[in-house]
Amino acid sequence: MLEEVERWLTRRSWSATDRTLDQLLAAKAARGATVSVVLPALDEEETVGEIVSVIRRELMVEARLVDELVVIDSGSTDRTSEVAAAAGARVVHRDAILPRLPALPGKGEVLWRSLLVTRGDIVCFVDADLRDFSADFVSGIVGPLLTEPDVQFVKAMYDRPLTLPGETGDHEGGRTGGQGGGPAGGQGGRVTELVARPLLNLHWPRLAGFVQPLGGEYAARRSLLERLPFPVGYGVELGLLVDALHTVGLDALAQVDVGVRRHRHQDDRALGRMAAAIYRTAQLRLSRGHLVRPRLTQFERDGDGFTPHTHAVDTEERPPVREIAEYPAGRAA
Repeated sequence: MLEEVERWLTRRSWSATDRTLDQLLAAKAARGATVSVVLPALDEEETVGEIVSVIRRELMVEARLVDELVVIDSGSTDRTSEVAAAAGARVVHRDAILPRLPALPGKGEVLWRSLLVTRGDIVCFVDADLRDFSADFVSGIVGPLLTEPDVQFVKAMYDRPLTLPGETGDHEGGRTGGQGGGPAGGQGGRVTELVARPLLNLHWPRLAGFVQPLGGEYAARRSLLERLPFPVGYGVELGLLVDALHTVGLDALAQVDVGVRRHRHQDDRALGRMAAAIYRTAQLRLSRGHLVRPRLTQFERDGDGFTPHTHAVDTEERPPVREIAEYPAGRAA
């Protein structure tokens, strides 16, 4: 198994600099492929505009690599929608997609619904809370899907500094990925190192070569995504990665080094809930139909001592989107 992972790392790990933009544009034209970029967003007015602006300017105007740029707003109470639209994105509200099916809270829900309002042959997901954003995040992970016919799913890998300017403390793990590192950079964070990486190494060792298994930046062929179930919450990244392995095999998966990822961090309690959801997602894939819906109790100190707070752990999943009646109808239209 170790030898297989090492061979995969040699064959299916690249850098964003390995393919020039001109090469990607030529490959895109030769294949007649279309590319959609989706940003799931919840209260990201501080960062979403810059991300949209960079993608639009560098990958839609100066070069025509991206055909569609969509921000899915999952209920923001700030100006996320207005900022994204002003920067040039098409903004769609989560609840306006498939309204007959009430939306569930969670990032995976937003990604699943995005497939019904986008049309690209290649779909690229990018978190909306990134700072110092580079277009390499998109071109890097889309690249193998344009140039390597056998590749179907590509994740970004990167260093992730622990703190941003003006931040203090040692919290790590983002709103949508749980990645972290040291002050000068790093690989996986606490949720990755203490939960996701051990789970993958123990139960799915063929995925042990992924540097950022929980990263929120990845691209895939629509033909694959429409066949996969989507955990509605924080487990979506682990779930898609494991299910992609079982659906198309290790050699169809890849990763690309895009440099450095900077974004907002979460506190330990949020990371605990994230870890529980990821563990639950793994459990479901190891033993479907034999588990009790779990809950997670955490504690906060107040004037009377430690007070327990109990949270339901994300367990809902959406079926493969091709099983939804509106999806093929919308594609035909």
